[in-house]
Amino acid sequence: MSQIVIEALLALHHGLPRQGPGSDSTTRRLLSLAGPLPAAPRALDAGSGPGRAALLLAAEANARVDAVDLHRPFLLELLDAAGRRGLHDRVRAMCCSMDRLAFPDQVFDLVWSESAVYNIGLDAALRGWRRLLAPDGVVVVTEIEWAADEPSPQARAWWDPVYPVRTAEENAAIVRAAGYEVVARLPLPEADWWEEYYTPLEERIGAADLSRPGMAEAVAGTREEIALRRAHGEDYRYTGYVLRPVDRRDAPWSTRAETPADVGVIREIVRTAFPTAEESALVDALRADAEAWIPGLSVVAEAPDGHVAGHALFTRCHVGDEPALALAPVAVAPGRQRTGAGSAAIRAGLDAARAMGENLVLVLGHPEYYPKFGFERASAYGIRAPFDAPDEAMMALALDASRPVPGGVIRYAAPFGV
Repeated sequence: MSQIVIEALLALHHGLPRQGPGSDSTTRRLLSLAGPLPAAPRALDAGSGPGRAALLLAAEANARVDAVDLHRPFLLELLDAAGRRGLHDRVRAMCCSMDRLAFPDQVFDLVWSESAVYNIGLDAALRGWRRLLAPDGVVVVTEIEWAADEPSPQARAWWDPVYPVRTAEENAAIVRAAGYEVVARLPLPEADWWEEYYTPLEERIGAADLSRPGMAEAVAGTREEIALRRAHGEDYRYTGYVLRPVDRRDAPWSTRAETPADVGVIREIVRTAFPTAEESALVDALRADAEAWIPGLSVVAEAPDGHVAGHALFTRCHVGDEPALALAPVAVAPGRQRTGAGSAAIRAGLDAARAMGENLVLVLGHPEYYPKFGFERASAYGIRAPFDAPDEAMMALALDASRPVPGGVIRYAAPFGV
């Protein structure tokens, strides 16, 4: 795309509410999913545009926001809006690329980027932002991804030359490789594409000055993009991700789904990690149960030398009649315990479950260990075990913030024998 057409596209977007899919309600929802923040958090809005998110963060999270964008007129819009709203002391603007940030290390409690990461790519963005995060910092980013197992040829023909759209599973792998875990995942509703983005943009197109250099091409491309969404919008989506850096002890471990060659190794790890052979037999029985076993959710942690040392298993269970996942067992080979192998396998399994569209994970475990992955008391959701269990040990993790969490009694797979 020529610079003339790019400038015409930018002019087409001046003064619009947003430069990509999103809404204030989605921004607020992602902010709530980011968890507790300091009283006056330091925030970076990367690829801010005219700063719709930056203004909300400043006003509602009491954040001190550094907004970064390459297009100076957008930043001037932001500063004008901040002044009119009495937020001039909480919003600063910097005209630079979001991959060339000259901020000190560990300065931001929150790194935010809506509908902008495509400019440099998700992998490059996450690697670059990692050093900027304070020890308890969080990243919130929205990213385009395939929503269909087999996207239409029309959607592929549009996106493939423009941006490497990936599946949710592929994005989760990028997140893990960059050293983060997914705290929450929120697919944007269809209204976020239309109410504040495409509908105002269509009105702007109708009034565009086609005699301006590059504008006819900009309008034609935008019309094609909007028509694609109308015809093939079920093929792709924007998804919000809330991410936190993982415990650095996990770093030596790579993770993957088990293969047939791992079965014997997993059996031995589980057998030696527990005082009896019951858990090892349980894994074998679950693997043989077609209703319980889910390919891809038996995860191993592997050292750089290829040695498998940790294992986490997620199988089908139900809460009432609603499907959920049971995390059990988790095992690490003796001599490799307390090295992060188990944590790495759990995080990878949770990421894979999110990418598969799972909604809920349940675990009966140590109440001082599992909350670091986001688990909380299941009783808070009205979920109960089918046996007597300490309330603090029966825990649940909601994976999809856009869906309700079912309540009721847990129904485990038959091999559990409960």
